[in-house]
Amino acid sequence: MAAIKPEEISHPPMDQLQGLEYCIDSNPSWAETIALGFQHYILALGTAVMIPSFLVPVMGGSDDDKVRVVQTLLFVEGINTLLQTLFGTRLPTVVGGSYAFMVPVISIIRDPSFAMIEDPHLRFLSTMRAVQGALIVASSIQIILGFSQIWAICSRFFSPLGMVPVIALVGFGLFDRGFLVVGTCVEIGIPMLILFIAFSQYLKNFQIRQIPILERFALLICTTVIWAYAHLLTASGAYKHRPDLTQHSCRTDRANLISSAPWIKIPYPLEWGAPTFDAGHAFGMMAAVLVSLVESTGAYKAASRLASATPPPAHVLSRGIGWQGIGILLNGLFGTLTGSTVSVENVGLLGSNRIGSRRVIQVSAGFMIFFSMLGKFGALFASIPFPMFAAVYCVLFGIVASVGLSFLQFTNMNSMRNLFICGVSLFLGLSIPEYFREYTIRAFHGPAHTNAGWFNDFLNTIFFSSPTVALIVAVFLDNTLEYKDSAKDRGMPWWAKFRTFKGDSRNEEFYTLPFNLNRFFPPS
Repeated sequence: MAAIKPEEISHPPMDQLQGLEYCIDSNPSWAETIALGFQHYILALGTAVMIPSFLVPVMGGSDDDKVRVVQTLLFVEGINTLLQTLFGTRLPTVVGGSYAFMVPVISIIRDPSFAMIEDPHLRFLSTMRAVQGALIVASSIQIILGFSQIWAICSRFFSPLGMVPVIALVGFGLFDRGFLVVGTCVEIGIPMLILFIAFSQYLKNFQIRQIPILERFALLICTTVIWAYAHLLTASGAYKHRPDLTQHSCRTDRANLISSAPWIKIPYPLEWGAPTFDAGHAFGMMAAVLVSLVESTGAYKAASRLASATPPPAHVLSRGIGWQGIGILLNGLFGTLTGSTVSVENVGLLGSNRIGSRRVIQVSAGFMIFFSMLGKFGALFASIPFPMFAAVYCVLFGIVASVGLSFLQFTNMNSMRNLFICGVSLFLGLSIPEYFREYTIRAFHGPAHTNAGWFNDFLNTIFFSSPTVALIVAVFLDNTLEYKDSAKDRGMPWWAKFRTFKGDSRNEEFYTLPFNLNRFFPPS
């Protein structure tokens, strides 16, 4: 038997991911672009509806209030997505609501000064204004770190090895949004999961007019089929005698969004009243802003790979964080109950349908703004049962996580040092947040439980986030453990050319600002 050559059992590292139909600056036809943009809009609805649906009732808000918050969140998401794709990193990323802000927001909701208000609507408005004030103050963290280029300086301590657990846990860290939610209504969740995998992978070569319809529009087709099936089950009375939790998860008529939504409503700043400011609330919210910063950093790097672009240079990454801070400021001014971060599921969809076009994401932003103003139509799409979204998340979060693991190709994984750092960071990134979650479920408060509420919120928020824990552990170990003699093992020779804007000629193609704005804001 002939000896096996090394090139037959190994694959050379690749700066850009291959196999995409359209990369960041190439575009499908306008008809396809509109359909693909609508698909990203549908996917973004999951988080935009889930967060207000959980928080508004706890605050004392009505179904009308919930609909208004959903509309406002979608409206601001559309604006923030346009700002990010035009002036931020310019990557094809949807900027949506973030679960990282749940801990400080719930802490504000439980504040005794609001809990004692008897009128539910007044309690809702008072709590909303307090959340707005905290978001407005906390947004300054990302604005300062981003536009001052401090985050660019910090990012120089990152290596491909250090980024592997961060990007991987941006996807894996959201496992509780996946099959745990699918399991609340298996009769629609599992068919959605199976159908989505079948269409996007096994039947991806099926073409109509040379367009791989099933791969490219798998989400739209599966959502239409399973949503109709769910509506049929609801109309036939299949859930009439089932437990309330099952009915809430499965039925298509339990959200009360369509009946409560106005026909036309344009969100505007300060529509809930003047924000109120409290130092303790703002400090706890700053932790969520830091978590959002870390999670978005990982998501931007994943998006760059799935858009077949080079990794964003430090200057571009910091610029994107600054614009994300502007987005959180808008969240506070409009009153969305949460801050902004990169939508991980939409990043995963770039890989699923192999379309990394920036224009598609900008069209989806247009849909968000349009349907947030046409309340009834937006509410119709927002009434899709959550298990259907969760089924798709099982695939899309996994794709993002695997992109993180793909950075291992630039490192030496025959090094015990690298194996130690990667393994420990991944394990602690999953284990520590899980401990904080389990503790909170049992004790109704986080492990940090002192008389200083702001301190509790800060620590509990930081350690609830898997990517943030992974970043702390990985970057610390990577820059302290035998770092002087391990530059090649860490992947730094490959990484170095992407740290500055002029380090690689392709950066200009992917990350140059539009309208010739680089004349006024020269890249470093």
